[in-house]
Amino acid sequence: MLRLVPLLLLLACLASPREASAQVRHCVTADGTRLYTDRLCADLGAVDDLRLPTPAAPASNSRRPVCAHTVQDLAYALEEAIRSGDPNRIAGLYDWAGMGTANANRVMNRLQDIARREVVEVRTVHAGDRWEAVDPWLAPPPSGPPVGLRVEQIQANNHTPARASFGLRQRMGCWWVRM
Repeated sequence: MLRLVPLLLLLACLASPREASAQVRHCVTADGTRLYTDRLCADLGAVDDLRLPTPAAPASNSRRPVCAHTVQDLAYALEEAIRSGDPNRIAGLYDWAGMGTANANRVMNRLQDIARREVVEVRTVHAGDRWEAVDPWLAPPPSGPPVGLRVEQIQANNHTPARASFGLRQRMGCWWVRM
C-alpha cells in the first residue's frame, strides 16, 4: 500500500490541469438594472439580456481569451474584440484583478459602449507621446515604453469621432488593458 501512494501522487502531478473558463453574463433585473456576473442570471433574480446577433457581431463566440505576450498582440486582439461587437470578448482582455463589483459593473458598461461603436484604429501610446497630436504621421516617433492603447472610433451616426483610452498592465506573463 505504501508503494502505491507515491505512484498515485506522481500520476496526480503529471495529469494536465483543467482549464478554468468563466463567462461574463449580461443580466437585467426586473427594474431594468444591468448586471454583469459569472453566475446564472436566474440566481440573482434577473434574466439574460439576449441580444440578436448582427452581421458585425456573429453569434459564434468560440474564441478563447488571449494571453497577449506583447503590447502589439494585445492591440490586435483588442481591435478584433471591438470589431466583433461583443463586450465579453473585450472583457477577456481586461485585467480584473482586485476590482470590486460596483467598479466592475461600471467598466462593463463602458466596454459595452465601446463594443457598439465602429473601430477605426487601435494605437499604442508611449510614455513620451503627446496625446493631443492630431495626425499620427506628423507626431514624433515613440520616445518611451508603452503605457496605453488608444482606440479611435466612430459614433453610431457614422461621422462623430469617439475615443477610448486603456492603460496597460503586465501580469502572469501577459499584457492586459485597464481603464
